Amino acid sequence: MSVVTRFAPSPTGYLHIGGARTALFNWLFARHHGGTCRLRIEDTDRKRSAPDAIRAIVDGLDWFGLDWDGAVVYQSENAAAHVAAAQRLLEEGKAYRCYCSPEELAEMREAARSAGSARLYDGRWRERDPAEAPPGVDPVVRIKMPLEGETVIEDAVQGTVRIANDQLDDFILLRADGTPTYMLSVVVDDHDMEITHVIRGDDHLTNAFRQFHLYRALGWETPVFAHIPLIHGPDGKKLSKRHGALSVEAYRDLGYLPAALRNYLLRLGWAHGDDEVIPTDKAIEWFDLDGVGRSPSRMDFAKLDSLNAVYLRETDAAALTALIEPRLEELAGAPIGSDAAGRVTAGMDGLKERAKTLVELADAALFYVQRPRYPLAVAKAAKALQGDAPGLIAVAVETLENLTSWEAAGLETALRACAENLNVGFGKIAQPIRAALTGSNASPSLFEVMEILGRDECLARLRAVPGTS
Repeated sequence: MSVVTRFAPSPTGYLHIGGARTALFNWLFARHHGGTCRLRIEDTDRKRSAPDAIRAIVDGLDWFGLDWDGAVVYQSENAAAHVAAAQRLLEEGKAYRCYCSPEELAEMREAARSAGSARLYDGRWRERDPAEAPPGVDPVVRIKMPLEGETVIEDAVQGTVRIANDQLDDFILLRADGTPTYMLSVVVDDHDMEITHVIRGDDHLTNAFRQFHLYRALGWETPVFAHIPLIHGPDGKKLSKRHGALSVEAYRDLGYLPAALRNYLLRLGWAHGDDEVIPTDKAIEWFDLDGVGRSPSRMDFAKLDSLNAVYLRETDAAALTALIEPRLEELAGAPIGSDAAGRVTAGMDGLKERAKTLVELADAALFYVQRPRYPLAVAKAAKALQGDAPGLIAVAVETLENLTSWEAAGLETALRACAENLNVGFGKIAQPIRAALTGSNASPSLFEVMEILGRDECLARLRAVPGTS
């Protein structure tokens, strides 16, 4: 059997982090088994489906690094097949028309709740002659669910799950206006797309029991169900925006690399021994459903930051420069130019050791693009330029002006000799120079920075310190 999975989001909002993990698990499972992964937009609810949301989902998957096989399937375009399936069930006596009014249904639900019954619809039109239908009422179409016994599903993640059939209503297949419901559309589309494995959040587990009987009624083979636990916040509660239930694009804007986010979400509910850093090729090689846990996972930004830092350090310098260039231009208020970009790339190895996100990386790299502005925003750097610091910098400038070479080793030797001649500790001269060159009290190696900035730029920045002339 060739594996076919699908990611089937509803386009009512952005691609949130839980949906991204579901998409990832479907994609990895299909790639691991040499199968196919499809994308289906479940847009049957036309009032809630938004074109912008569809674009956000597709763009989010693209940035996240997941591709899909074949064309995108739009569920709304298959409505005729959904209706035909319901009509067949009507003809075979496996479904029926229900003429209950909204008022009757409300009374029925209230009575069921008062009696402690999970079945909110009492099936009053199940065997009733449609000739008794009240005039002017457009019926819905309901499936005939089993009245006794239990439904058992062998779930690839949850194991054996069961439910008493008296908890399952005769659910609606076609609404009164003739449009198909989500429950019907999903089953028909999964069958028509030849989906072999339905991998989704365990909030859909109750739907699986209903869909199981719809497959049977239609005479179709049931796919393998795999319901993965949801992601919770650090406090163990349902994930919300305050926990990090953001769009995938929001994580991009926060400065996370897609490969790092894939790795993090992979490990959020799936394990392979003690491995933490798992590149995509290894994820494809190792992933299978038996590694998915049954308990909810908890969002942990500290772990995500740590993992993202690993991926930053492993990413090519030029590639990182290209990734942070938009933010650098935003911070600088102008295009950065090729010379500045070259300085950022040259200094990237020193910069990325200190950053956890692309945002932090861009902020740290800004001094290669833009000269410090006075008064300095970093308090410790501003303090380093007070007192006798301007005078020490002026002496250092005289020393540096006479150098014939501008390499890190020679710069260090010259400035250490300058500190000795002034009879001051090296830090007394190095820290003011660092502040003048970078606008900060922390940076990569001072002499690496000086070499990358170059003679003219360094001297210009040092001479610009208030009080040096």
